[in-house]
Amino acid sequence: MTASDPSPPPEGEGQRLAKAVAALLPCSRREAEQYVAEGWVRVDGECVRTPQQRVAPGQRVEVDRQAPVPSRLQPVLPATLLLHKPAGLTTAAALALLAEAARWPGDDSGIRPSTAHLRGLQALLPLPAPASGLCVFSQSPGVLRKLTEDAAFIEQELVAEVQGDIAPGGLARLRHGLAWAGRPLPPAHVSWQNETRLRFAMKGIAPERVEWMCAQVGLQLQALRRIRIGRVPLAGLPAGQWRHLAAGERF
Repeated sequence: MTASDPSPPPEGEGQRLAKAVAALLPCSRREAEQYVAEGWVRVDGECVRTPQQRVAPGQRVEVDRQAPVPSRLQPVLPATLLLHKPAGLTTAAALALLAEAARWPGDDSGIRPSTAHLRGLQALLPLPAPASGLCVFSQSPGVLRKLTEDAAFIEQELVAEVQGDIAPGGLARLRHGLAWAGRPLPPAHVSWQNETRLRFAMKGIAPERVEWMCAQVGLQLQALRRIRIGRVPLAGLPAGQWRHLAAGERF
């Protein structure tokens, strides 16, 4: 969600872009900041998303003709972003992928991206770096509470590519029969999708345990991908791209 910004005037010169927009429309300062953050404003023909940037008297400030009137700006609500994390990145490092250029064209949430959506995002239910799949970053208190306090009750669905020959009774042990640090793991739904691919649907078991679980029954984990968290699927979201959690979606 960055733009190629024109060079601002030296510090202390000109006025803040949000103030210039507020006078141009006119609108409140807060609404002006929202116009800028959502990419409706250009300075000398370049999109600028930094409301505090200063503009010199000679610079041309324009608001897109397609911009809504102030009363019809989208509600300022906490955002939740869903990313298909590629393998090889930590979940924290994957935050850098949440740029406007990587937004999935198929995002039909109706939410216009804003730089405000990137402030204070928290990574939830992180994946191990070698794994890929659905990751959640949110500002929403409700989503934060759901995926932290209630995390043990949220089902995660993962697909594991494995090698090796499973031990006799191994599938039953994966479903319910393994203990970690002396405590039995919660039951899980585990089934073969094909000769080398296992599907795990589990609650209260962190994704990083899957490699260890496979090793206990003679299998070597080759790749792991999370395809669902609760009622929210990865679906057609391509690797390295993200979308908004739509208003009607719930984990």
